[in-house]
Amino acid sequence: MKKVNAVIMVLALMAPLASCTGQYSKGQSGAVMGAAGGAVAGQAIGRSTEATLIGAAVGTMLGFIVGNEMDKYDREQLNNVYETGPSGRQSSWRNPDSGNSYTVIPQPAVQSSSGTCRKAEIQAMIDGRQETTYSTACRDAGGRWILQ
Repeated sequence: MKKVNAVIMVLALMAPLASCTGQYSKGQSGAVMGAAGGAVAGQAIGRSTEATLIGAAVGTMLGFIVGNEMDKYDREQLNNVYETGPSGRQSSWRNPDSGNSYTVIPQPAVQSSSGTCRKAEIQAMIDGRQETTYSTACRDAGGRWILQ
């Protein structure tokens, strides 16, 4: 039981470290909550430290996926910019659920070892704070743009 408590304490301490800005993305929040739930489930099922750690790892992955699903609208909009956005011209949208707004400036597509890729500057207004990030997406075999 001491090992379970130690794992849960470590996971609880990870939460504030999930983001340097102190703001969690939905994926990060989901990952932290999934890790804690997975650790408890792993211990209950396997009754060993190994099972607890496996449960935490699986929970982290599933929590991150579920958390990011909540931002599906934004990913669809970003994919559309990668697909049809003119290079050097900004495209903008506002998420109707979160109220966050985004402006993306895509660069020309280039060929790389990963296939066709595009870089973009993303300016986001999230909870009243301006954030700028840079991303690269490459086409997969199905023609979808996948963030690298």
